[in-house]
Amino acid sequence: MTEISTAKEIMIDTRGQVCPSTLLVTLQQLNLHRNALKEGQVIIKIMTDHRHSTATIPNAVKNMGYDVQVSKQKGYYEILVGHPLPPNEQA
Repeated sequence: MTEISTAKEIMIDTRGQVCPSTLLVTLQQLNLHRNALKEGQVIIKIMTDHRHSTATIPNAVKNMGYDVQVSKQKGYYEILVGHPLPPNEQA
């Protein structure tokens, strides 16, 4: 069995949207890519400029058993979701 060294990144740009829309879009993508996420084949990257989303999205995905990392970028927040996130992606 070959270990995957780099996971495919799925980018979701929710800038300009507010919760609960950002959470619903994220949950839809998590469900769509559930198997690949659980096997570590993909990482979902959410870009948001809605500060409240940096709490609601991580809380929801942690409850679903995924790893999550939030970082502030220039003009937006970046939320990474994976299972698990590669060591260089975790804070």
